[in-house]
Amino acid sequence: MTTDPHHHDPLAAPAPASSEKLLDPVCGMRVDAKHPRGGFFDHAGTTYGFCNPKCRERFAADPERYLKPAAALVEAPSPPAPPPAPGGASSTTYVCPMDPEVRADRPGPCPKCGMALEPEVMELATRTEYVCPMHPQIVRSEPGSCPICGMALERRTVTATEEKSAELVDMTRRFRASVVLTVPLLALAMSDLIPGQPVQRAATPALLAWGQLVLATPVVLWGGLPFFQRGWASLVNRHLNMFTLIAIGAGAAYLFSVYATLLPDTLPHAMRHGGGIPVYFEAAAAITTLVLLGQVLELRARSATSGAIRALLGLA
Repeated sequence: MTTDPHHHDPLAAPAPASSEKLLDPVCGMRVDAKHPRGGFFDHAGTTYGFCNPKCRERFAADPERYLKPAAALVEAPSPPAPPPAPGGASSTTYVCPMDPEVRADRPGPCPKCGMALEPEVMELATRTEYVCPMHPQIVRSEPGSCPICGMALERRTVTATEEKSAELVDMTRRFRASVVLTVPLLALAMSDLIPGQPVQRAATPALLAWGQLVLATPVVLWGGLPFFQRGWASLVNRHLNMFTLIAIGAGAAYLFSVYATLLPDTLPHAMRHGGGIPVYFEAAAAITTLVLLGQVLELRARSATSGAIRALLGLA
């Protein structure tokens, strides 16, 4: 004849009726109502079951500590609705994701399945903070660029209302204007590849260089201004990054070409080619335009991701 081991423990209590379900008040796990592995403990006229002896020992040492978050954890198949919130309490209602009929006026474990109750209506963020995707320690209250890597800061939390990205609008405007000027600049710079070289016959090398200077200057100095600003910031902060390389590459090509156009006679004769000093305005403009395109695509991808998250929040 076997003996129930729980009756040998001074902390053990009679097993509850078999129709009841037990939740471990310490960890929230469901336990066998007849033979819980951790045994029983009776407190204030209520019997509690435990998943293991450790949980029972912790509960026995300080029962009130584990009873404050929730009501008694021995419940009938259809538990009564929780009492209304006292005056001045939060109006937020908490529901169980698995058992939506379980509702409470405060957070805590579900008396049926033990899952944490969640707010019925999620509070959406209204204040926007901007953070660097690569360096999350950089947090700003306004959009801008990261002082470490130069990347555009993005929203830390997606707000319920859609906000236009000022960075995307600005980069798109710069890209469109740069494309309009870079295409004819490339055609002019590569005109010597046309059979018969009609452009070179109609204009002198100096005139062609001045024409390229006029087309490239707005692209490099206006379209590429954000890249030079970020490149300079990387030098000041001693965090060299992609924009350091872009600023040096495009800037060197443009500055040399300007010098060669304004003061060609000061350069060695050995540098002359086809009657003039080679210029690289098209390289500086093409680099700037392609980087602008990359920025636009990156910012659009981020905006699309934020829109998807915003749509999910709208379903909450």
